[in-house]
Amino acid sequence: MGIKLDMVGIVVEDMKRALDFYRMLGLSIPKAMDGEAHVEVDDGGVRLAFDTVEVAESVYGEWKQATGHRVELAFLCDSRDELDARYEAIVEHGYASHREPWDAFWGQRYAIVIDPDGNLISLFAA
Repeated sequence: MGIKLDMVGIVVEDMKRALDFYRMLGLSIPKAMDGEAHVEVDDGGVRLAFDTVEVAESVYGEWKQATGHRVELAFLCDSRDELDARYEAIVEHGYASHREPWDAFWGQRYAIVIDPDGNLISLFAA
């Protein structure tokens, strides 16, 4: 038996605010989940989970606000135009930009936004 990445978890301070951001990225998350303490989304093979601070404290015994950027979540967009449009929609809805879209030296179109809990979220396209 081997090992496989199955889930990435994010601790959030405000579930609705966090889920609204990830809906802007295109994830299908029912509005009924806004008041939950734990939410999971299956995005094609790897689950993305959201837990409130209270859930994190109960699981880990404590929870401390992270500093720095240790993990990157990167979302593949269908095209460069899709990336640019999604980036603009996210920023127009009041979410913060870390880097505007650019053509990276490795050949991808790339942009970085910041989720409501301060995580850097990359958008990229071939």
